[in-house]
Amino acid sequence: MSGNKVSRQRPCHRCKSRSSSDSPDTSTIHYEKFWLYRHCSSLQQRDRQAQKAGQLFSGLLALNVVFLGSAFISSMIFNHVAIALADVWILLSILKVVCLCWITYYVLGTSRQPHAVLYRDSHAGPIWIRGSVLLFGSFSILLNVFQIGYSAILIHCKSKVDIVFPSIEIIFICTQAFFLCHHSKDCIQVQHNFTRCGLMLTIATNLLLWLLAVTNDTIHMEVQSQLQEVEQRFAGKASLSHPYLCNETALCTCPNTTVCKVFQKGYILLYPFNTEYCLICCSMLYVMWKNVGRRISHHHTPPVKPSFKIHGAVFGPLLGTTAVIVGICVFMLYQIQATGSAPSRQVFVMYYSYYIVLLPLMSVAAVIGTIIHALEKRELDTLKNPTRSLDVILLMGAALGQIAMCYFSIVAIVATDPRDLLNSLILSYAILLILQNITQNVFIIDGLHRQPFISPGKEEDPKEEQNQEAYDQRRVSMLELGQEIRKASRSYMQSFSHLSWKRRALREISFFLVLCNIILWIMPTFGAHPAFENGLEKSFYGYSTWFAIVNFGLPLSVFYRMHSVGGLLEIFITA
Repeated sequence: MSGNKVSRQRPCHRCKSRSSSDSPDTSTIHYEKFWLYRHCSSLQQRDRQAQKAGQLFSGLLALNVVFLGSAFISSMIFNHVAIALADVWILLSILKVVCLCWITYYVLGTSRQPHAVLYRDSHAGPIWIRGSVLLFGSFSILLNVFQIGYSAILIHCKSKVDIVFPSIEIIFICTQAFFLCHHSKDCIQVQHNFTRCGLMLTIATNLLLWLLAVTNDTIHMEVQSQLQEVEQRFAGKASLSHPYLCNETALCTCPNTTVCKVFQKGYILLYPFNTEYCLICCSMLYVMWKNVGRRISHHHTPPVKPSFKIHGAVFGPLLGTTAVIVGICVFMLYQIQATGSAPSRQVFVMYYSYYIVLLPLMSVAAVIGTIIHALEKRELDTLKNPTRSLDVILLMGAALGQIAMCYFSIVAIVATDPRDLLNSLILSYAILLILQNITQNVFIIDGLHRQPFISPGKEEDPKEEQNQEAYDQRRVSMLELGQEIRKASRSYMQSFSHLSWKRRALREISFFLVLCNIILWIMPTFGAHPAFENGLEKSFYGYSTWFAIVNFGLPLSVFYRMHSVGGLLEIFITA
């Protein structure tokens, strides 16, 4: 229970961690209290038990909210007569208004109290994830603007809730993005339980928004696929399978105007960004929830923060740029064919062939990087770090979506005709994708647990500042110290020349994997979904079952690619 001393002359609410030489001032620490543990003799023990109780009750609050919202969304899907989409929107709007009230209170009240933010987690809210919040938040705002415009044009067949809900969503996105960008590093020390409940309620709201986005995306894909089948086959036979969707489509059709078509296409194009925004916000809010009441010692603060410098990497950016350019060409050709009446067989062969060439290169690069990590002999970072623990959980959990889809495809192909050219390509693609996810996860997780490389010059600067008085007293022995430093520098330069190729290789590999994951994120995000159009798994598992499998795994796989980019960039910087 180590704390850091806070100056009495400057009781600001943004106090930073002081040096290790300062003794902790317990008068500025707000220990947690809970009525169940008021009889504990030790103050520290009562604080730990109260912290666990607060996390338990706030977690139960979020669990109940998620179950309630999931029941509403499931009822909307399976019984659209009793529960309509407008009812789900009303529930989510109420939750968002409550979250907005709490965020406003936190920003203007809780965080401004004396000694409220004594510590800030340097690992929480890195620049890439805050940039992702702003990027995906901007696209989500644009998505809601398109939805408002589209609903305003079709106001004769849509309710006012179709305009009110996205308007509240825009306010919620802006407020939450500001809150996460400015307070994601806070380790709040006051109003612990109220802050935990507010954070968990906001997490539950974002999870329900993500679930609604996934289910709505499912409905949109079903409508598009059914309309394509209607154009290709008899309209009567197709409409009998999903009469509700066809009736809804017939009631509200976009008029033949340019503005309506722009709103409709923009809404469909930007829809995946909303799911990514919700998942990113959930991850940042969870880290804030773990940091409530956390007291960070000076050992958790890195002396030097590595900066992003692209020099020193040549082959990785070159190969990665080539993969991105080829991937964009394949993606454009696929989209041109897929937007037509029926994608040709050659387009699927080209698409899967690109993956079959790229995925082994990524797997080999990740294996080589893992071997280099083992040879490098850098010490492991064993300090408690909620951000890194969450990164590992998200990497493993998000990869399960893509891996599950691959195993379903493997079973469908082996059970039908694996010797067909397209089926054999899909089978190879599924196996290689599983291997690539596993090898890349091992490489990223191992790299995140390594201590960053810091040059001796940078490592000595903070010590010289902290021990300036002791250093001045020993100025007489500078000549002897200089001789020792020269000997140490000579031996260090020998080890540096021996290890420099390993760090260069890590930078090349990590940058190559960054670019590859970016193109593998772009292709499914902007509409390349061959699992919907190839027809193999859909005919094997059935239309509804396969759509449920894909719409569960596809958003997770897109989130996995984006999250992998952040982990690989951190490895690139710390190499």
